[in-house]
Amino acid sequence: MTEEFQVGVITSTHGLKGEVKVFPTTDDVRRFRKLKEVTARVPSGDVQLHVRSVKFFKQFVILGFEEYDDINDIGFLIKTPLMVDRSHAVRLEKNEYYVSDLMGLRCITDEGEELGRIKDVMATGANDVYVIDRGDSELLIPAIKDCVLEVDVESGFIRIHLLEGLI
Repeated sequence: MTEEFQVGVITSTHGLKGEVKVFPTTDDVRRFRKLKEVTARVPSGDVQLHVRSVKFFKQFVILGFEEYDDINDIGFLIKTPLMVDRSHAVRLEKNEYYVSDLMGLRCITDEGEELGRIKDVMATGANDVYVIDRGDSELLIPAIKDCVLEVDVESGFIRIHLLEGLI
């Protein structure tokens, strides 16, 4: 299981007081309001940052950090991914999963047939679609109760019922 999640990427500085513009990579941009600390993944090593301020501007989040209050000090963070550990991740509801935890899970039918492994998860609006790598082809399975019978991240598999016409 993934222990860290990327919540955004710093795209540029913002203003003169050491704030940065962040492109969010999380499903719920409101999560930044409760964010207290993040880890910036810079080439020289991880940098722990404590969130001082949060503002929203168009599709971006403007963050200020306790550690920096001058534009000249924060430029090295541009193009840096911002990470949170699992304990600070958004809490999931029942039958919700982090996409990164689904990647690579074995997919088996309710009859025990191996289908392949999860390669991608596509968000379609109505429901997600699991992309299963079958080696020579891909299988698209809608992430709905009629198809996805069981998800066991700990054991590394998803049990799927193949509705007529899916293969």
